[in-house]
Amino acid sequence: MKNKRYIALFVLSAQVYANEPTEIETIVVDGRSINLLGQATSASEGVVGQQELILRPLLRTGEILEMVPGMVATQHSGTGKANQYFLRGFNLDHGTDFSTHIDGMPINMRTHGHGQGYTDLNFIIPETISKMTYKKGSYYAEVGDFSGAGAAHIYSMRSVTSDKVDLSIGEDNYSRALVLSGFDIGNSQNLIAVEHNRYQGPWTGIDEDLNRTNLLLKHTRDLSDGALSISFMGYDNTWNSADQIPARAVSQGLIDELGVIDDTVGGESSRYSVNAVWANEAWQFSAYIIDYQMNLWSNFTYFLEDENRGDQFEQVDDRTIYGGQASYQLTSNLNSVDTTNKFGLEYRFDDIDEVGLYQTRARTRLGSTRSDAVEESSLGLYWQNDTHWNNNLRTVLGARYDYYDFKVTNQVNRNRYGVDLNANSGRSHDDLFSLKGSLIYTLDNDWETYASAGQGFHSNDARGVTINIDPVDGSEVDAVDPLVRSFGYETGIRGFISDSLNTSLSLWYLELESELLFVGDAGNTEVSRASERKGVELTAYYQIAEQWSLDLEYAYSDAKFSDKAPEGNEIPGAVKNVVQAGLNGDFDNGWFGSLRMRYFGSRPLVEDGSVESDGSMLWNFRAGYRHQNWTFKADILNLTNSNDHDIDYFYESRLDNEPTGEATEDVHFHPFEPRTVRLSVSYDFK
Repeated sequence: MKNKRYIALFVLSAQVYANEPTEIETIVVDGRSINLLGQATSASEGVVGQQELILRPLLRTGEILEMVPGMVATQHSGTGKANQYFLRGFNLDHGTDFSTHIDGMPINMRTHGHGQGYTDLNFIIPETISKMTYKKGSYYAEVGDFSGAGAAHIYSMRSVTSDKVDLSIGEDNYSRALVLSGFDIGNSQNLIAVEHNRYQGPWTGIDEDLNRTNLLLKHTRDLSDGALSISFMGYDNTWNSADQIPARAVSQGLIDELGVIDDTVGGESSRYSVNAVWANEAWQFSAYIIDYQMNLWSNFTYFLEDENRGDQFEQVDDRTIYGGQASYQLTSNLNSVDTTNKFGLEYRFDDIDEVGLYQTRARTRLGSTRSDAVEESSLGLYWQNDTHWNNNLRTVLGARYDYYDFKVTNQVNRNRYGVDLNANSGRSHDDLFSLKGSLIYTLDNDWETYASAGQGFHSNDARGVTINIDPVDGSEVDAVDPLVRSFGYETGIRGFISDSLNTSLSLWYLELESELLFVGDAGNTEVSRASERKGVELTAYYQIAEQWSLDLEYAYSDAKFSDKAPEGNEIPGAVKNVVQAGLNGDFDNGWFGSLRMRYFGSRPLVEDGSVESDGSMLWNFRAGYRHQNWTFKADILNLTNSNDHDIDYFYESRLDNEPTGEATEDVHFHPFEPRTVRLSVSYDFK
C-alpha cells in the first residue's frame, strides 16, 4: 500500500525531528502500587504498569483500555475494527469523549469515515507498553478534544533487557508471532518489535481471515541538554467481520448465535507514523507525522433500504496527520510556597484526501452517498499552575484556548440519489476557552482528598459543520456546532495504606450542551438533546502477600437527557453498573497467573427505557511458568463459556425473506466469543 509514500514519510520525518526534537517521558516500571499522594489532581486518575499488563489475559488489543477503572471495551464486528468503549454513562462508540494518545501522538481520529473520535488500538503491540496513565473528567489543562469522560496516555518502552521470541497458537486457527530485540550503541538505547497475527474466528458462515502485522522501531538517546527519542510505527491489517445479528434470525432458526447475515463485510486498514520526543527539566517538545487508511464494509439493516441489492455500505478514510506539542515548565519558591507554572502549545493538521460513504454489494461499489476532501486544523494553548501552599493544601488551576478551522470540499457533485452536494462544500471555524481547577488537601501520610471542576469539549465532524443539503433527499439541513462544551465536577478521596492497600472513592457529575454527531452510516447529522451524567467510582488494590494481589473496581453511572420529551429521557447504551475484579499471583518458583472477572450491567436501548439489554459476565484466566530462559503460558478466555452478549442495539432492519416494504424493530446483538484456549511459549536470549 503506497510504499513510496511511506518511505517519503519516514525520510521527511527524520529531517524534521533532527531540527525539532521533542518530549520524552521518563519511564519507570510502576503501576497500581505507586503512591500518588501529593501528585494526583483527582481521585480518579492513576497509573498502570508493565507488570500488570503482562499478567492480564487479552482477547483483543483494545482491551488494554479496560485497565482504566470503569471502562468496558466490547466488539460488535470483526477483530480488525476498533473496539466499542463504555465509560461514565457514555456509549463512547469507538472513542468520542475519551482522548487517547501514545508517545505524544493522538489516536482519536476526527472527521473519520466510520465515526467521530474513532480509536483503533490494533497498531499497538501490548508487550512494548511501559506504562499507561489515565485521567477521568475534564479537569486537566493539557487535555483538549474528546476530554469529557477522560483521557489515557500510553508510553512505549525504551528498550528490553534481553531479546525475546514469543509464539502463540489457539483454537479457530489463532496464531501470533512476536520478536522483541533491544541493543545499546554508545549512550543510545534501541528497540525493534515485530508482531504478526492470524485468526479465523469461531463464527459460522464467515472466516475472519485476520491478517495483522505490526512494527515498532525506537531509538532513544541521552544528550547533554536532555533526552531524545525517535520512533517509527507500522501497521497493516485485513479482516472479514461477523457483524451484529438480529435476534429474530436466531429464534427463527435462520442462523445460530455465531452466524452472519452478510458474509462479505469486513475491512482493511493501515497506519504508519514517525514521531520524535525531546525533553529536559524545563522544556518539552514533540512532533509527528501519521499516514492512515481505512476501508470498512458493513451491513446493519440487510435489505431495508435496497430490497434487491442489499444495504451494504463502504466507509473510506485516507489521510495524513501532521502535528506537534511544546511546553515550558517553571518552578519557583516564594515565601516557602512551591509553585509550578506550565505553558503549553499543541497543533494538529488532518489532511484528508477522502472521507467517503458508498453503497456496495459484496464490496463492489454501486454508487456514492458522500465523498469529501477535508482540511482540519487545530491550535491549543494552555496554562496550568500547581501550588503547594503548605504541607497539606495544594491547588491546581488551569486555562485552555482551542481554535479549529474546517474546510470541506465535495468530490462527487451528484451522488447516487441524484442530489447535488456542492452546497456541502464550505469553510468554518470556531474557538473555545476552558477553565479548570482542583483543590487537594492531604489529611495525613495515608489519605488525600480532592475537589475538581472543569470545562471540556469534543469537536464534531467537519462534514456536519459545513452541511447544507441532506445527501439522501436533498432537503435543507442545519449545520451543527463545531465544538460542543462539557462541564464536570468531582470530589473524592484516595488512600495509600501500609504499602499494601491503594484505594480511592470518587463522586462525579458531567453535563453536555448537546450530543451533536455526524452520523457516518447515513451521511447526515443528528442533533440530540443536552444531557447530564453522574456517578460513583470505587477502586481497591490490595497486595495480600508478596506473591498475591487482589484488585476490585466498581463504577455506577446514571445518564439522562436533561430536558423531558415524549420519546423519553434515557440515553441509549448508557451502562449503569460495571464491576471488574482480579486475583493475581507471581511466585518465586516460576509460576504466575491471573483470574479476572468483568460484569457489564444492563443498559437502555431506546429512549423510553422499554427495551433493555441484559447484563453480562465474563471470566478470563491465565496461568504460566518461567524456567530459565523459557516462559510458557495458557490463556482460557471466556472461562465459563458464557453465551452472554458482547453488545446489543435496538433498531429497524429487514431480512431477505421478510415482506416487501416491512421494517422490523429488533434487538441486534454480537455474542461473546465461545471459550477458547491459547497457548504460548517464549524464549529470552539472556
